[in-house]
Amino acid sequence: MPTLPPFVERMLPPTPLARRLSAQSILFAVGEGVFLTGSAVFFTQIVGLSAAQVGLGLTIAGVVSFFFAVPLGRAADKVGPKRMWALGALAEALLYLAWPWIDGFVAYVAMMVLLELVGGAGGAGRGAYTLDIFSREERVRSLAFMRAALNIGFTFGALLGGLALATNDDGVVRMVPLVAGAILGLNAFLISRLPAAAHDEAPAEPKQLITPGALKNRAFVALNVCDGVLGTNQVLLNVVIPLWLVQETDAPRVLLAWLFGTNTVLAVLLQVSASRGAETVPGALRATRISGAFFVLSCLIVLVTHDTIGWVTIVLVWLGHVTVTGAELFQSAGHWGLVAELSDPDRRGEYQGAARLGGTLGSVWAPAAYTFLAIEWGTPGWLLIGAIVVVAVIGIHPAARAAERYLQKYGTVPAA
Repeated sequence: MPTLPPFVERMLPPTPLARRLSAQSILFAVGEGVFLTGSAVFFTQIVGLSAAQVGLGLTIAGVVSFFFAVPLGRAADKVGPKRMWALGALAEALLYLAWPWIDGFVAYVAMMVLLELVGGAGGAGRGAYTLDIFSREERVRSLAFMRAALNIGFTFGALLGGLALATNDDGVVRMVPLVAGAILGLNAFLISRLPAAAHDEAPAEPKQLITPGALKNRAFVALNVCDGVLGTNQVLLNVVIPLWLVQETDAPRVLLAWLFGTNTVLAVLLQVSASRGAETVPGALRATRISGAFFVLSCLIVLVTHDTIGWVTIVLVWLGHVTVTGAELFQSAGHWGLVAELSDPDRRGEYQGAARLGGTLGSVWAPAAYTFLAIEWGTPGWLLIGAIVVVAVIGIHPAARAAERYLQKYGTVPAA
């Protein structure tokens, strides 16, 4: 069988399974991306909602999914990670096919709640499956390739969605969720064809778990709260810096397109490099420190652009966006390593739910808080944002060590 040149091998996921999962990630992201790109237009022009109703529906769905995060994770452990992932993906595809017949606020909220729930179920299954199926040495690197593949898929999905919007035809916009549903249906089929992970194989006699549930491991929840704070780099990336550019600097608005384009390219090219060494707890903690340093550096760079002009502003805003992209890449790597190493191997789905719950607690407040601090307070606000991140970086270290001791107390070690 012919082999690929070494430089090509380095650019590809490390195993055939990782390549299959990366291809599946691209397909999934194309399906979701094609709808998300024009979702605001779809909700307002087709479903007939106001902007306030769209936001309220998203909030209600987010609250419901928050309370179901851990129960859905437990269900993934009982049903099996791959089965739960495939069922969640299939349910999502079917719900997308129903979008053109949704009308009014109540139906919209019901749809968003169902999408959040099946997304949470599928996400718990996916997370548990990827931790289960890869060896410890391959795990973080493979997840990095899958994350890069998601960025590629969302880019193509956005292009397809943009073409639909460019027609200015409501009939075409109404067809977009049908296209998305068809793509996501194929995605569900591909998931069902993946090899079974260890916890998908039901033993002859069900195993009686003697370790406490994930929420009993308070240190694990606490470290994910801190990690959720580090994950607020997305708020800076997608909300605060764009608003700051428009309202507080003299930079041209067209720069926003270059900022998001740069972020996508860097996420595709550098995510794997950023993940190196993060497969152990010390390595993952190192990645969180690097992430925090990039986050604080971004705050320090962007805050000075209030008083700069012309090309100096453009270069500094761009550099601030690049450094917050660095925060994103290393935070992702640290998150994968910590969750993989500090989850009970017999309760991986449940620990996925606990991680999501902690991450939500650490980040849900950030859009309102960061926007107020940066836009209303200016320099002191940016410095306070940086200080919040420093506290999270400091706090995640004892939390991770305590979570590690908790697993050792019950004789639980991560499975290779």
